[in-house]
This record gives sequence, structure tokens and C-alpha cells, in this order.
Amino acid sequence: MTQAINLGFPRIGIRRELKQAVEAYWRGDADASALQMQAKALRHRHWQLQHAAGADIVPCNDFSLYDHVLDTAFLFDAIPQRYCALADADPLQGYFAMARGLQQDGVDLPALEMTKWFDTNYHYLVPELEAGQAFRLRGDKPVAEFLEARDAGARARPVLLGPVSFLLLSKSIDGSDRLDLLPALVAAYAELLGRLADAGADWVQIDEPCLVLDQDGDDHAAYRDAYAALADVKRPKLLLATYFGAIGDNLALVASLPVDGLHVDLVRVPQQLDEVLAAIPATWTLSLGLVDGRNVWRTDLDRALALARRAHAARGGERLQVAPSCSLLHAPIDATLEHQLPADVLRWLAFARQKIEELRILADALDGMVSAQGSLEVARERIASRRASKKVHRDDVAARLASVEGADSARPSPYTVRRTQQRARFKLPAYPTTTIGSFPQTREVREARAAFRSGKRSQAEYDAFLAAETEACVRAQEALDIDVLVHGEFERNDMVEYFGEQLDGFAFTKNGWVQSYGSRCVKPPIIYGDVARPAPMTVRWSQYAQSLTPRPMKGMLTGPVTVLQWSFVRDDQPRERTCRQIALALRDEVLDLEAAGIGIIQIDEPALREGLPLRRADWKAYLDWAVDSFRITQSGVRDDTQIHTHMCYSEFNDIIEAVAAMDADVISIETSRSRMELLDAFVRFRYPNGIGPGVYDIHSPRVPDQGEMTELLHKARDVLEAGQIWVNPDCGLKTRGWKETRAALVAMVAAAKALRSDTPA
Repeated sequence: MTQAINLGFPRIGIRRELKQAVEAYWRGDADASALQMQAKALRHRHWQLQHAAGADIVPCNDFSLYDHVLDTAFLFDAIPQRYCALADADPLQGYFAMARGLQQDGVDLPALEMTKWFDTNYHYLVPELEAGQAFRLRGDKPVAEFLEARDAGARARPVLLGPVSFLLLSKSIDGSDRLDLLPALVAAYAELLGRLADAGADWVQIDEPCLVLDQDGDDHAAYRDAYAALADVKRPKLLLATYFGAIGDNLALVASLPVDGLHVDLVRVPQQLDEVLAAIPATWTLSLGLVDGRNVWRTDLDRALALARRAHAARGGERLQVAPSCSLLHAPIDATLEHQLPADVLRWLAFARQKIEELRILADALDGMVSAQGSLEVARERIASRRASKKVHRDDVAARLASVEGADSARPSPYTVRRTQQRARFKLPAYPTTTIGSFPQTREVREARAAFRSGKRSQAEYDAFLAAETEACVRAQEALDIDVLVHGEFERNDMVEYFGEQLDGFAFTKNGWVQSYGSRCVKPPIIYGDVARPAPMTVRWSQYAQSLTPRPMKGMLTGPVTVLQWSFVRDDQPRERTCRQIALALRDEVLDLEAAGIGIIQIDEPALREGLPLRRADWKAYLDWAVDSFRITQSGVRDDTQIHTHMCYSEFNDIIEAVAAMDADVISIETSRSRMELLDAFVRFRYPNGIGPGVYDIHSPRVPDQGEMTELLHKARDVLEAGQIWVNPDCGLKTRGWKETRAALVAMVAAAKALRSDTPA
């Protein structure tokens, strides 16, 4: 019989119970035992939910209090020296110090670097390694959670991040080759696999997602060596899991490895099935990724079933499994909890629970069970209703998109001309200071928004509250002597959701939470139809804030690529087309801001690098339309209007030419966690426009002092021209408190003034 399996499940809980428990622990409102009890309750609830939805096998050890890559580093004792004493004395506190830093009782520990998990909006902590790194098992999390699942009655399969991908996703802090550490790491994996075998695990899912990337000969040798070393040890059977793309030219390598099964993503790359069937040994179990683990649309079960039947004809059902394309970590949990979505849109959606139900239908249909036929018919009706819906396609949007010409994506004058006019208009000092946009969203702000949305506070009362918060924020920035101000964004819930709520073609959930990093969760909008802007979205509060101060006030927008990447995007047309629709809607907003007297406008694109295809051969096509979409958004303004953009947690080295082609007047980037390492890209490529390298990490509660920020700015000045440099945090301040925000900004402004004093006029 064909098995329905799952590769991973969301950790946070339907109502973000994990977020609440973790943050209560961080605040000191709950102890470690309370946190672990809530975590255990969530694991049990999720195993039960998956089995009830139809999963034959559920994952275990996919649960994490913060991040699964951090869990792997901690498990194998890949703990940088600065955290070791704390991790030995209090493992949980040491673990969270690696994730978010720690600054208390004389301890001052910066966090590990954080970056995007492949091309998703999930962030992972980057392990730090060095030559001679030793590995050993620290604790028994995978074994303990397997036994916990077994005792709870769940048929569970442990999930591990594979050793080669772990090393490739890590960073060497001394320039040594990470793959030189493979023998020592594999020995620790062998010990863990032996313990899992002793505990009764018959299979282990071992994730090697880097197998869908461009890999070289050294990488291939690492996979061969690693799995050869694991072939002869006592261990469960190994299901090698790949996802997010095609195995492609790594397939011959994969087929040669001494493992027992393979998972492939047939949502992103359905055409790889025949090659995989021809290449892998007949004795292997094959897991077919047929349901999209990263989006929210109902699966076209007929199309998925056609793929499954080809595999079934080639291999039979005993060694065949149906699965999501990847872990369901990237999907909300249960669509049945959404009572405010339009009824037709809701019928088109499948969250994690519904995706497992779809897998059950596929498995049953593949095995010829009559009960599956009714479910298939319902699925067909829902797919057909979406295709025929008049909500999806708009003639006016299509006509406008067709009219876009090359001139619509170019500023009137080159940057050198614009810079002169902007300097004359704004008269800013050297090393001008600014922030990225948002200021702390305090409990009072969140409660006021909730009261307004529930009808407990009138529009007039809410507007008065927002006006007071905005004015207080402006006065605080003036008191700090920041040069270019922001209005604080107190009216905004999320940098994408806020805009989506005011654009046609978007729908919103109440419980559609997904994890972005740690306890940070977002509710991505759902783009179900053509996008248009019916009315101005940001002009009112930007114009009000500018009226309060003679200093320049930035208008703040989220760029088209980021709106696209951080939404659940319709899958019935190319992403490029949807992105250009968003760009045209935002272009209207930019021009309205300029007409309202806002002279500096920031169009954030933190997701530009995130959207880059995983294979280099596909980069140019993506970058062409992504950069063009940004340029459409900003190209209609006058020369003396200054356009900023912001990018965070992005490796720029490979795309620096594309970043320059965006032609923003100023770009601000995250560089603090990497200690300005990201500026290496600007050594090779002499970026011509303004740059604001972030001088402190807003994702950590620690407050760096003036000296630390000054040191980072000196590193920036070694690479950049003094006239290019802006001084700012590395991201928005929404998640921070006012006390730490003020302290950090005082130090930031002082660092900027110190540089002005020692820079020749």
C-alpha cells in the first residue's frame, strides 16, 4: 500500500503558542520547565493532527524552540567558544544566546549571523566553524523526541539535517575549508544514528537540501565520503530528502550513494520524475513531493495523480510514498479556522492539515480505493471554480501592464546629476543618520490596533492615538538629533500585510501564521487575483509627520519583489507578471507621496536576494524582471526626490551588479552581525551610489556602545567613499523596546558625529 508521509510540520502552534511560551521565558515570566511543557504539548498535538488528517508516518525532531540549523549545531557541540561557559552552565540560556545574543550581569554576547533558508522567508542561524573543530553529541534531542512520539502512539520518523548540507550552510571564521571537518562530524552522526537504531527507529529522514544547488567536485566527494562512512555503521534506513528544486546534474551522485530511499520535489520540478525513476536503484523507496509545502493553494490532484501513477507503474506501491514537496514549516496550520475569508477564496486554499488530507486522497486513489473518487471530484470542482472566477482576472490591469514601455523603468537623469540636486535640496551633513522605518510597536500600540479592529475604539479615537504616537516619535528623533526622520509606522501591522490590505487582489487570514525566525511570525497575504491600488495608502501619515518637523521625513513603502516574496502568490500565472502588477500599483503611491511634499522615499526590498533562483543558470532571467519591477516603482519621480531602498540578510557578492542596476539613490543593508563582511562585495564592484551599512543588530536585545559602532563605520570607510556612507541600524525597530532603542540610537548618532569630526572637509 502507498504511504502518505510528511517531512516536517509548523512548530509555532495554531495560535502562536510557542511564540508566547518562548517570549514568556525570555521575559522571566516563565521558567524552563514551563517552556518545555508547552513545547511537548505542541508536539503531541501536532502528531495527533497529522495522523488524524491521514498521514501514515509523521516527522519527529522537526520541532525547534528557535531554529533547526541552530539545533543541529548545538546537538553536535558546534558552539563557538564565547558561548561555551554559558551553554555548559545553562544549556537553554546558552542556546538562546547563540540565537539572539545576551547582555546582562556583565555578560555581553552578540548573536550568530542569520540568513535566509534557501529561497524562503525563513531565517536560519549560521553556525560558526574553524579548523580543527571537534564534534560530539550534546544531549539527545532526536532520540528523546522519537521516544516521546512512540510513547504518544505516533508512528514517527526522525528528521536530521544531513552532515554535508550542515557544513555547506555554515561559515568558517578562520578561512579554513569547512569540508575538512567532515570526518569528525560524520563520526558524531554515526553515533547518533546508532542511538536511534537502539531506540527502535527503522527509518531516518536525512535532509540534504544543498543537493538542489550547483555543486562542484569537492562537494560531490564530500557526499560520497560522508555516506560511505555511514554505510557500515549500525543505523536505521536512510531516506535522503531533497527539496526546493531539481537534483539535476547531481542525480548521478545521488543515485550512487549508499542510502535506502530518496525524496524529490515534483511541485517545483515535475519534469525530473522520469530521470529519477531511471537513475535510482530499484530497491530504494521513492518519496514523491506532490503537494506544495510552500504555498496555500489546493493541489490539482489529477495532475499530481498522473505523476504518481507513472511512478507506481515503474516501481509498484510497496516502495512508494506520497509527500509534500518540502516540510510544511512554510505553511499555516489549518484553513478551517478561517471564518472571515470570502467563501470562494477559502475553498481554493489548503493549509498544512488540508495538504496532508490531499496526500491521503492521492495515496488511496493510487491504491484504487473507491472512497477516493468522491474526494477527487470535490477537488476538481474547486480547481475549476478558481480558474473561472471573475475575481481573478481584470481587463484594466492587463491593459495597463501591456502598455508599460522601457522608458517607464528609467529615472530621467543619472545618479551623478540627481545627487547634486538632492544635496542642494536637503543639505545633510557628512555621514547622515537615519533609521530603517519602524519604531517600537509597544503593547499600547498593539492593544489600540486590536481595540480599533474589534470595534471597541472608534476611527476618530484611533486616529488621535496614532497622531500622538507619531508626534512623540518625531520629537524623540529630533531629540536624538537624527538627520532624516521616519514617522514610526504605528498604523502598520506588518510591512507587507499593511499594503496588501489596501490593494485589490489580496486576501487575509486570521490564523495563517508562519514562522519567519525564532518567535517572529507573520501572516502572509494571499494574492489570488490581479493587483491594483484603489486609493493612496501611506500619504496621510507621512504628510502629517512631515508637517511636524523641518527635517526631511522619509515616506516608507515595501517594494514589489518583497510584497511578492512575502505573500502566498497565485500559481496560475508567472510570478514576473504578478510582480509587475504590484510595481505599477506602488508607482502610483510613490508619485502621490512626491506630490504631497515627501522628498525622500524608501522602497524596501529585503527579499530581492531571497527570490534568486537556486541555480545560477536561472539568475539572469529573475534579476532582469525583479530589477525592472523596482525601477518601474521609482522611475517616475523628479531628480531631486531621493529614493532609498533597504535589504537585509542578503549575500550581495553574486548580485551586486543587479543591486546597482536598481539605481536607488541610497541603499541600506544589514552588516552588523557579519561585522561588515558583506561589504566585501563593494570592494570588487565599486558601487556608485549612497550606502548605509547597518551598524547595530536590531534582532538582538543587546545595545552596542559608541565604540563598537565607530569601529564598524571605520571598516565601512576602508571600503567606501566617505561621501557615500549613511549611518543607520540594520533593520526596522518594530520589535525592540523604547529603552534599548534610545540607548542604541544615542550611540549611533554619537558614532556618526565622531566620524564627521575626523573626516577632512
